[in-house]
Amino acid sequence: MASLKRMRPLLGTFVEIGCEQSDKSAEHAVAAAFGVVEKLHHLLSFHEQASDLSRLNQAEGKAVAVHQHTLRVMKLARAMTLASKGLFNCTLGGAMVENGVLPNHNSPNQDGAETKASGVANDIQINAHTITLSNSIKITLDGIAKGYAVDCAIAQLKRFGIKAAWVNAGGDLRVYGDLVLPVHRREINGEYVSLGGLQNAALATSTVTDVYDKTFPGKIVGSSTSPALGSWTVMAHYAWRADALTKVACLATAADRATMIERLGGRIVTVK
Repeated sequence: MASLKRMRPLLGTFVEIGCEQSDKSAEHAVAAAFGVVEKLHHLLSFHEQASDLSRLNQAEGKAVAVHQHTLRVMKLARAMTLASKGLFNCTLGGAMVENGVLPNHNSPNQDGAETKASGVANDIQINAHTITLSNSIKITLDGIAKGYAVDCAIAQLKRFGIKAAWVNAGGDLRVYGDLVLPVHRREINGEYVSLGGLQNAALATSTVTDVYDKTFPGKIVGSSTSPALGSWTVMAHYAWRADALTKVACLATAADRATMIERLGGRIVTVK
Protein backbone atom coordinates (compact mmCIF):
# COMPACT_ATOMS: atom_id res chain seq x y z
CA MET A 1 0.00 0.00 0.00
CA ALA A 2 2.43 2.69 1.17
CA SER A 3 5.85 3.10 -0.35
CA LEU A 4 7.22 4.39 2.96
CA LYS A 5 6.17 3.39 6.46
CA ARG A 6 7.86 4.13 9.79
CA MET A 7 6.93 3.46 13.42
CA ARG A 8 8.16 4.85 16.76
CA PRO A 9 7.10 4.42 20.42
CA LEU A 10 5.51 7.75 21.43
CA LEU A 11 2.45 9.05 23.30
CA GLY A 12 2.29 5.87 25.37
CA THR A 13 1.68 3.76 22.26
CA PHE A 14 3.21 3.11 18.84
CA VAL A 15 2.88 5.84 16.24
CA GLU A 16 2.93 4.80 12.58
CA ILE A 17 3.33 7.21 9.68
CA GLY A 18 3.00 6.11 6.06
CA CYS A 19 2.94 7.83 2.69
CA GLU A 20 2.88 6.87 -0.97
CA GLN A 21 6.35 8.22 -1.69
CA SER A 22 9.73 6.67 -0.95
CA ASP A 23 12.19 9.36 -2.00
CA LYS A 24 14.42 11.56 0.18
CA SER A 25 11.77 14.25 0.46
CA ALA A 26 9.34 11.69 1.90
CA GLU A 27 11.96 10.54 4.41
CA HIS A 28 12.49 14.14 5.53
CA ALA A 29 8.73 14.76 5.76
CA VAL A 30 8.10 11.67 7.88
CA ALA A 31 11.04 12.53 10.16
CA ALA A 32 9.66 16.06 10.60
CA ALA A 33 6.21 14.67 11.39
CA PHE A 34 7.69 12.39 14.05
CA GLY A 35 9.55 15.42 15.42
CA VAL A 36 6.26 17.23 16.00
CA VAL A 37 4.73 14.16 17.68
CA GLU A 38 7.76 13.82 19.95
CA LYS A 39 7.51 17.51 20.89
CA LEU A 40 3.86 17.05 21.85
CA HIS A 41 4.72 13.87 23.76
CA HIS A 42 6.99 15.90 26.04
CA LEU A 43 4.64 18.90 26.33
CA LEU A 44 1.39 17.09 27.12
CA SER A 45 2.48 14.05 29.15
CA PHE A 46 0.90 13.55 32.59
CA HIS A 47 3.75 11.14 33.40
CA GLU A 48 6.66 13.52 32.74
CA GLN A 49 7.14 15.94 35.63
CA ALA A 50 8.82 18.54 33.41
CA SER A 51 6.00 18.64 30.83
CA ASP A 52 3.81 21.71 30.40
CA LEU A 53 0.87 19.67 31.67
CA SER A 54 2.64 18.55 34.84
CA ARG A 55 3.90 22.07 35.56
CA LEU A 56 0.34 23.31 35.17
CA ASN A 57 -1.09 20.63 37.43
CA GLN A 58 1.43 21.45 40.16
CA ALA A 59 1.12 25.25 39.92
CA GLU A 60 -1.46 25.51 42.73
CA GLY A 61 -3.58 28.19 41.11
CA LYS A 62 -0.74 30.24 39.64
CA ALA A 63 -0.61 31.26 35.98
CA VAL A 64 1.77 29.08 33.97
CA ALA A 65 3.40 30.12 30.70
CA VAL A 66 3.14 27.26 28.22
CA HIS A 67 3.94 26.42 24.62
CA GLN A 68 1.49 27.46 21.90
CA HIS A 69 0.68 23.80 21.23
CA THR A 70 -0.33 23.40 24.87
CA LEU A 71 -2.50 26.50 24.69
CA ARG A 72 -4.18 25.22 21.54
CA VAL A 73 -4.98 21.72 22.77
CA MET A 74 -6.16 23.10 26.13
CA LYS A 75 -8.56 25.43 24.30
CA LEU A 76 -9.92 22.47 22.35
CA ALA A 77 -10.22 20.33 25.49
CA ARG A 78 -11.96 23.10 27.43
CA ALA A 79 -14.35 23.78 24.54
CA MET A 80 -15.26 20.09 24.21
CA THR A 81 -15.79 19.83 27.97
CA LEU A 82 -18.28 22.69 27.72
CA ALA A 83 -19.97 21.54 24.52
CA SER A 84 -20.45 17.95 25.70
CA LYS A 85 -21.79 19.12 29.07
CA GLY A 86 -18.98 17.32 30.84
CA LEU A 87 -19.24 13.91 29.17
CA PHE A 88 -15.79 14.66 27.81
CA ASN A 89 -14.08 16.18 30.84
CA CYS A 90 -10.41 17.14 30.81
CA THR A 91 -10.54 18.04 34.55
CA LEU A 92 -10.72 14.38 35.66
CA GLY A 93 -7.00 14.10 36.36
CA GLY A 94 -7.60 13.81 40.10
CA ALA A 95 -10.01 10.90 39.57
CA MET A 96 -7.49 9.18 37.31
CA VAL A 97 -4.83 9.50 40.02
CA GLU A 98 -7.26 8.11 42.61
CA ASN A 99 -7.95 5.14 40.32
CA GLY A 100 -4.23 4.44 39.93
CA VAL A 101 -4.31 5.08 36.18
CA LEU A 102 -2.09 8.17 36.34
CA PRO A 103 0.86 8.89 38.67
CA ASN A 104 0.65 11.12 41.73
CA HIS A 105 3.51 13.60 41.36
CA ASN A 106 2.86 15.75 44.39
CA SER A 107 1.40 15.90 47.88
CA PRO A 108 -1.70 17.88 48.81
CA ASN A 109 -1.47 21.52 47.78
CA GLN A 110 0.61 23.83 49.95
CA ASP A 111 -2.48 25.79 50.94
CA GLY A 112 -3.91 22.61 52.44
CA ALA A 113 -6.55 22.00 49.77
CA GLU A 114 -6.88 18.42 48.58
CA THR A 115 -6.90 17.78 44.85
CA LYS A 116 -10.46 17.35 43.61
CA ALA A 117 -11.46 14.27 41.63
CA SER A 118 -12.91 16.49 38.91
CA GLY A 119 -13.95 20.01 38.09
CA VAL A 120 -15.68 21.96 35.33
CA ALA A 121 -14.52 23.80 32.24
CA ASN A 122 -14.70 27.17 34.00
CA ASP A 123 -11.94 26.01 36.37
CA ILE A 124 -9.58 26.55 33.41
CA GLN A 125 -8.60 30.11 32.53
CA ILE A 126 -6.67 30.53 29.27
CA ASN A 127 -4.95 33.77 28.28
CA ALA A 128 -2.64 34.70 25.40
CA HIS A 129 0.39 32.88 26.79
CA THR A 130 -0.66 31.40 30.14
CA ILE A 131 -3.11 28.96 31.70
CA THR A 132 -4.44 29.07 35.26
CA LEU A 133 -6.24 26.23 37.04
CA SER A 134 -8.57 26.97 39.93
CA ASN A 135 -10.44 24.82 42.43
CA SER A 136 -7.56 22.36 43.08
CA ILE A 137 -8.11 20.32 39.92
CA LYS A 138 -5.73 18.36 37.72
CA ILE A 139 -5.97 18.24 33.94
CA THR A 140 -5.55 15.10 31.88
CA LEU A 141 -5.31 15.33 28.11
CA ASP A 142 -5.24 11.57 27.51
CA GLY A 143 -8.61 11.77 25.80
CA ILE A 144 -7.53 14.27 23.16
CA ALA A 145 -3.73 14.60 23.00
CA LYS A 146 -3.08 11.61 20.71
CA GLY A 147 -5.63 12.87 18.22
CA TYR A 148 -4.18 16.36 18.35
CA ALA A 149 -0.70 14.95 17.74
CA VAL A 150 -2.01 13.02 14.72
CA ASP A 151 -3.46 16.22 13.27
CA CYS A 152 -0.18 18.09 13.80
CA ALA A 153 1.77 15.29 12.12
CA ILE A 154 -0.62 15.41 9.15
CA ALA A 155 -0.16 19.18 8.90
CA GLN A 156 3.61 18.71 8.84
CA LEU A 157 3.41 16.12 6.05
CA LYS A 158 1.28 18.52 4.01
CA ARG A 159 3.83 21.33 4.53
CA PHE A 160 6.45 19.07 2.99
CA GLY A 161 4.26 18.51 -0.05
CA ILE A 162 3.26 14.91 0.63
CA LYS A 163 0.12 14.29 -1.42
CA ALA A 164 -1.27 11.21 0.34
CA ALA A 165 -0.44 9.77 3.76
CA TRP A 166 -1.75 8.51 7.07
CA VAL A 167 -0.83 8.75 10.74
CA ASN A 168 -1.95 6.14 13.28
CA ALA A 169 -1.32 6.67 17.00
CA GLY A 170 -2.61 3.56 18.74
CA GLY A 171 -5.92 3.60 16.87
CA ASP A 172 -6.26 7.37 16.54
CA LEU A 173 -6.03 7.45 12.76
CA ARG A 174 -6.21 10.09 10.05
CA VAL A 175 -5.83 9.64 6.29
CA TYR A 176 -5.64 12.22 3.51
CA GLY A 177 -5.15 12.33 -0.25
CA ASP A 178 -5.92 9.74 -2.89
CA LEU A 179 -5.60 6.87 -0.44
CA VAL A 180 -8.17 4.52 1.08
CA LEU A 181 -6.94 2.75 4.21
CA PRO A 182 -8.72 -0.46 5.28
CA VAL A 183 -9.66 -0.31 8.97
CA HIS A 184 -10.33 -3.20 11.34
CA ARG A 185 -11.41 -2.92 14.97
CA ARG A 186 -10.80 -5.37 17.79
CA GLU A 187 -14.00 -6.06 19.70
CA ILE A 188 -14.15 -6.71 23.44
CA ASN A 189 -14.33 -10.46 22.73
CA GLY A 190 -11.00 -10.26 20.88
CA GLU A 191 -12.42 -10.64 17.39
CA TYR A 192 -11.43 -8.25 14.58
CA VAL A 193 -14.17 -6.77 12.43
CA SER A 194 -13.99 -4.60 9.32
CA LEU A 195 -15.08 -0.96 9.50
CA GLY A 196 -14.50 -0.46 5.78
CA GLY A 197 -12.06 1.97 4.18
CA LEU A 198 -11.07 5.42 5.47
CA GLN A 199 -10.31 8.32 3.12
CA ASN A 200 -9.79 12.01 3.89
CA ALA A 201 -11.09 11.62 7.43
CA ALA A 202 -10.09 10.69 10.97
CA LEU A 203 -11.19 7.78 13.11
CA ALA A 204 -10.75 6.91 16.78
CA THR A 205 -11.90 4.04 18.99
CA SER A 206 -12.29 3.62 22.75
CA THR A 207 -12.98 0.20 24.22
CA VAL A 208 -14.75 -0.37 27.53
CA THR A 209 -14.60 -3.81 29.16
CA ASP A 210 -15.80 -5.12 32.50
CA VAL A 211 -12.38 -6.61 33.27
CA TYR A 212 -9.48 -4.34 34.18
CA ASP A 213 -6.36 -5.06 32.12
CA LYS A 214 -3.20 -4.38 34.16
CA THR A 215 -1.04 -4.62 31.04
CA PHE A 216 -2.94 -1.68 29.54
CA PRO A 217 -4.04 0.47 32.48
CA GLY A 218 -6.32 2.83 30.59
CA LYS A 219 -9.72 3.73 31.95
CA ILE A 220 -12.65 5.94 31.02
CA VAL A 221 -14.18 7.70 34.01
CA GLY A 222 -17.34 9.76 33.95
CA SER A 223 -18.05 12.48 36.51
CA SER A 224 -21.72 11.46 36.76
CA THR A 225 -22.17 8.20 34.83
CA SER A 226 -20.34 4.98 34.01
CA PRO A 227 -19.21 4.13 30.46
CA ALA A 228 -21.17 1.59 28.41
CA LEU A 229 -19.40 -1.65 27.56
CA GLY A 230 -18.25 -2.07 23.97
CA SER A 231 -15.95 -0.64 21.33
CA TRP A 232 -16.93 2.90 20.39
CA THR A 233 -15.64 4.30 17.11
CA VAL A 234 -16.19 7.86 15.91
CA MET A 235 -15.28 9.44 12.58
CA ALA A 236 -14.64 13.17 12.18
CA HIS A 237 -12.64 15.52 10.00
CA TYR A 238 -9.94 16.00 12.66
CA ALA A 239 -8.38 13.32 14.83
CA TRP A 240 -8.54 15.41 18.02
CA ARG A 241 -12.32 15.60 17.65
CA ALA A 242 -12.73 11.90 16.88
CA ASP A 243 -10.51 11.05 19.87
CA ALA A 244 -12.52 13.22 22.28
CA LEU A 245 -15.89 12.07 20.96
CA THR A 246 -15.24 8.39 21.65
CA LYS A 247 -15.42 9.28 25.35
CA VAL A 248 -18.71 11.09 24.78
CA ALA A 249 -20.02 8.07 22.85
CA CYS A 250 -19.47 5.58 25.65
CA LEU A 251 -20.82 7.92 28.35
CA ALA A 252 -23.91 9.26 26.55
CA THR A 253 -27.27 7.55 26.90
CA ALA A 254 -28.30 5.20 24.12
CA ALA A 255 -31.17 7.51 23.20
CA ASP A 256 -28.96 10.61 22.86
CA ARG A 257 -25.67 9.11 21.67
CA ALA A 258 -25.88 9.42 17.88
CA THR A 259 -27.53 12.85 17.92
CA MET A 260 -25.03 14.24 20.42
CA ILE A 261 -22.03 12.95 18.47
CA GLU A 262 -23.38 14.51 15.27
CA ARG A 263 -24.04 17.81 17.05
CA LEU A 264 -20.43 17.83 18.24
CA GLY A 265 -19.04 17.23 14.75
CA GLY A 266 -18.63 13.45 14.48
CA ARG A 267 -20.39 10.29 13.41
CA ILE A 268 -20.55 6.93 15.14
CA VAL A 269 -19.13 4.15 12.97
CA THR A 270 -20.78 0.75 13.08
CA VAL A 271 -19.58 -2.62 11.82
CA LYS A 272 -20.08 -3.19 8.09
